[in-house]
Amino acid sequence: MASDERPSGPAPTGGSRRHRSEEKPALKRLKRLRGAVAAAAGRARTRATAQRVGQLPPPPGPFRPGFWRSPIRGPWLTSVFGLILLIGIPILFITGLLSYASYNPDLSPLNDETPDKGVLGFYLFAWPTHPYWLYRLLQGVHVTLGVVLVPVLLAKLWSVIPKLFEWLPVRSIAHGLERLSLLMLVGGVIFEFVTGIINIQLYYVFPGSFYRLHFYGAWVFIAAFVVHVCLRLGRMTRALRSRSLGAELRTDLAHTVPELPDPDGLVAAAPAPPTMTRRGAVGMVGAGSLLLLVVTAGQSIGGWLRGTALLAPHNRDPGSGPNSFQINKTAAKVGVTAALVGPDWRLEVHGRGAPRVFTRDQLLAMPQHAAALPIACVEGWSTEDQHWSGLRLADLAALAGLPDAGSGLVESIQPPGPFTRVVLRGNQIHDPRALLALRVNGADLSLDHGYPARIIVPANPGVNNTKWVHRLTFRA
Repeated sequence: MASDERPSGPAPTGGSRRHRSEEKPALKRLKRLRGAVAAAAGRARTRATAQRVGQLPPPPGPFRPGFWRSPIRGPWLTSVFGLILLIGIPILFITGLLSYASYNPDLSPLNDETPDKGVLGFYLFAWPTHPYWLYRLLQGVHVTLGVVLVPVLLAKLWSVIPKLFEWLPVRSIAHGLERLSLLMLVGGVIFEFVTGIINIQLYYVFPGSFYRLHFYGAWVFIAAFVVHVCLRLGRMTRALRSRSLGAELRTDLAHTVPELPDPDGLVAAAPAPPTMTRRGAVGMVGAGSLLLLVVTAGQSIGGWLRGTALLAPHNRDPGSGPNSFQINKTAAKVGVTAALVGPDWRLEVHGRGAPRVFTRDQLLAMPQHAAALPIACVEGWSTEDQHWSGLRLADLAALAGLPDAGSGLVESIQPPGPFTRVVLRGNQIHDPRALLALRVNGADLSLDHGYPARIIVPANPGVNNTKWVHRLTFRA
């Protein structure tokens, strides 16, 4: 039988419930107050520690303010060099990106030296064949401008070197981020210029692909460059307006005085007597850039200026005769011997249906076409227009049963290595000047220039104009 008894003990009342509900907000307020006190104490300890560290004397040498004593170093001179780089570096970056696009890396993995680029390839597009001198111009500007800017870059680094040895190295989070961007900027620009100059001198000592290192390095550098410009553009503008360029160019040594102290610490705290005017510094940098222009630009411009290109690795005398123009690598250097291209050599043409196989004599017996095109290389050198003759790639695609071919794989008889195979776009195949060249300047190709057959395509990088071709595969 069920019991009517109830649990003993006092029943909860509404008053005690209200007491507990009022107690909870009070505890929360107390906890928040304790947290705020602890945080304030932590911040105070951090400030005290930072103050004690900040009172430490800087280490000897370049960290001491009195170490840097040039009386002409200051915001104005730094801004003059910075303005030149502000114009030149974006041109270098854009021409570099266009040079990368010219390889058609989004067409095939064979053309892509940076397969992990991800979103960095957002701008890639089908590389055109018009105008035919496009790649020659872009790469000539890229390499020549890069060399010419070296004295300006060195002068800019000299002008801001006290900033690199600033004490304390990091004073706050914001200051730390600025220092990090400066480290990326200086490290990035040195890396890009050094690797570029080494490459154009054909001194391949890279711990990997030059294309990959230079490509990723450029993006790291340009990110730091944009941050730096955003932070410093206002100061640069004010510094340039603080002095008249004409007045500085008229100032002699006796009237050369330091600039007013600046917040960045570029002006020497204890300047030495001047030994050079700002006019002399600007003139010396300008003369250095002009000299580098004279001894470099001829490899891209050609004509009589080619003889002045003393720093160009291809300023060697290529000899005389129809094949007397520049090459990048000889046949012997890449392992192509006369035996590989002797009487047994055949050209295979693949497409729809059975492959077609041709001897060189059979190719010469077909209708021949001509085109006047230069060769331009990533190292910045180029040739004048050479007169090529051979078979149109479009005609060979038609022979393969694909008159509307969308792409074509070109394979060299050269032993396997970088760029021994390349894929061409449909627009390159169907340009009437795109040839499988058999002769140049009225003579058979020399072995170094790709005998028995090579590719020549308008506006195509030289390394993609494959030499010693033995197989063409056209695809829809």
